[in-house]
Amino acid sequence: MKISIKSSSQKLLSYLTVLVIGLGLYGCAASTEVIGSWKRPEAVTETYNNVVVAAMTDNIQARQIIEEQLENQLELRGVKATKSIELFPPSAADKQGGDPDMMLQRIQGEGYDGIITAAVVDQETETRYVPGNLGYGAYAPVTRFGWYNTFRGYYGYMSPALYQPGYYTKDKIYFLESNLYDAGSENLVWSAQSRSYDPGTVTSFADEFAEVTVKQLAKDNVIQ
Repeated sequence: MKISIKSSSQKLLSYLTVLVIGLGLYGCAASTEVIGSWKRPEAVTETYNNVVVAAMTDNIQARQIIEEQLENQLELRGVKATKSIELFPPSAADKQGGDPDMMLQRIQGEGYDGIITAAVVDQETETRYVPGNLGYGAYAPVTRFGWYNTFRGYYGYMSPALYQPGYYTKDKIYFLESNLYDAGSENLVWSAQSRSYDPGTVTSFADEFAEVTVKQLAKDNVIQ
């Protein structure tokens, strides 16, 4: 099974680019979780210690941040990792960073044993209802809150809170895929799918995504 780091379709690149653009539009904290993983049965005893990490996007800033976070998380677990953007810097003509055959030749020639890729494969929009603010807390009116003692104080304090209705909002949900390929055979060794709800910033998303992905790699005994 021969792979190409550039073999993911333009649809995958577009999804990750959309995700990156959307990161600046949503203020909610990122929430990313692994929803499934697979490991090649023949790779029961194999572990990888020197890998290249590659984010499949033509957004250079996002590629840099995501690969850097994956590199950091892997090195925390004793795995040597190198960002593909360092090995294959993007150019104006090719933002992804070079010919896949040339990339594989260099990866194999420099002694790397694995290639980890990350890509967005799908996205959804979910509508949810956000309840209005009722402004109600612990009940201790007279002893704790002086503004309860007069109508004017009570009304002035409570009326702004009482008139904030609920509303509907749309959340973005992104489905991501992380793959580990053996650098020698080029075969897929491991794959995981994750889901991210309304990521807030590129950095917060990348940090959380890298953490859950590398934890799953360790859980599946693919890395030390």
